[in-house]
Amino acid sequence: MRIIAGTTDFKILRPTAVAIGKFDGFHRGHRELLQQVLQTKKEGYLSTIFTFDPPPEVLFGMRQAKEITTKEEKRIIFEKMGVDILIEYPLNEISAAISPEEFVREVLKERMNMSYLAAGYDLSFGHKGAGNAQLLRKLAPELDFELKIIDKVCEDGREISSTFIREEVEIGNMEHVTKLLGEPYMVIGEVVHGAKLGRKIGMPTINILPQKEKMLPPKGVYYSKTVIGEKEYKSITNIGEKPTVSDEKQIGVETYLYEFDQDVYGKNAIVKLLKFKRPEKKFTDLDELKAQMLSDINDGRQF
Repeated sequence: MRIIAGTTDFKILRPTAVAIGKFDGFHRGHRELLQQVLQTKKEGYLSTIFTFDPPPEVLFGMRQAKEITTKEEKRIIFEKMGVDILIEYPLNEISAAISPEEFVREVLKERMNMSYLAAGYDLSFGHKGAGNAQLLRKLAPELDFELKIIDKVCEDGREISSTFIREEVEIGNMEHVTKLLGEPYMVIGEVVHGAKLGRKIGMPTINILPQKEKMLPPKGVYYSKTVIGEKEYKSITNIGEKPTVSDEKQIGVETYLYEFDQDVYGKNAIVKLLKFKRPEKKFTDLDELKAQMLSDINDGRQF
């Protein structure tokens, strides 16, 4: 996958099929949008994602909340799905002031060579978000591109949205989050050195520090799967501050991997959270902690 980031000066020569959006919490609705674009590859189009970096809400100070799906996670998802080009278009005072029609003509059509566009019915773009699906329908025949407007995808009678997903992550309902996203909730990071306490008590774990902008579910223990390199391992994960062994308040993600004993320090890990098991707890001593860890690991095997 080719990534175009940090520049507005580019030109794509081959015709493209474009999905445009914020993709805040890449969910089943976004997957439906992207599938429309991927289907055009057989016609010779380059499947292309267009998104702004940073998102408009961040530029204009309307959102301080953590991200459901970080930029790095989106890159992993898009590449896995087979996207040819990802454009992370710089959003600043100048690019935010472009008129909606100029955006379609100059950016989408001229620079991106767009021949097909898929977008949600509630899309907004251009200066003050004035561009919408109605404008796209007007411009499509004039600029000679095919337009596909996608309806919202629903779950339990409610439109799937970042707000819906955020509510479920906040209460740790990871099974429902998986339904909304179309895959388990992920946390990525580099494997770093911890206190090596797990190794000392015969239960070695890996530690990652989540990205500071990443939204995390409640502190506690989760059944999980972990991807390192090309291999996926069954695992069990603690998200929290390790209150029994540390006074530090930094949130970490510590994972025990089944049938695993490798040195992976410095490598990236993707931890997929499947189900909440129990809240984080401070134990009286290491023996009590070890007994609970053994119980959690055995429960994980059954899960």
